[in-house]
Amino acid sequence: MPDNFIVIWRVFERGGPVMWPLLLCSLVSLTVTVERLIFWWRESLRHNETEIDRIFRCAERRDYENVLLDSSPPPGAVIRMLLSGLVHRDYGLRESMETAAMDELDHMKRGLRILDTIVTLAPLLGILGTVTGIIHSFDFLGRAGIEDPREVVDGIAQALITTAFGLGIALLTLVLFNYLVARVEKAARTLEQVAARFEVAYKRGCNAAAGR
Repeated sequence: MPDNFIVIWRVFERGGPVMWPLLLCSLVSLTVTVERLIFWWRESLRHNETEIDRIFRCAERRDYENVLLDSSPPPGAVIRMLLSGLVHRDYGLRESMETAAMDELDHMKRGLRILDTIVTLAPLLGILGTVTGIIHSFDFLGRAGIEDPREVVDGIAQALITTAFGLGIALLTLVLFNYLVARVEKAARTLEQVAARFEVAYKRGCNAAAGR
């Protein structure tokens, strides 16, 4: 294990100073991804279809107080949206649920802009390291001539390390970014569908009460 670390460290050093911002990009990407995965894991645990069905039945019976008192914490995003709609139903059920849904989606999207930036930034940093490395190699060639071309070739090889690291970071971050975006899009569709169904159930309850 120590030998492997030494090899990695030597490769890192050969990449030059640009390797440090690339390392920072990789750490930020890892941190944001882990935080988002934990968030979605917790959100999946909080999603309770049984509780959602109970809220629908109570809305059809206009038993709103029972819903607000008996909802077990901590609720998931869908239940939070439904409860927000019921709490502010007198000011507009649909508008309240739409506002709550937007707040939930904003929370779900947290960190995605950072990952999107890293996807673009990491390859550019890699190219910057390569360009500066090639400039250094040609500067050495101009001063020493072609008596030892292996030094120049070795310098170019070292310069390409930053491009390899930058592309690797960008590719891994892109895969994770697309996965998280897909989760957000799926959650947005779920919120929209449940809100539409709940509005129908709420109006059914109001019509039933008016017909008595």
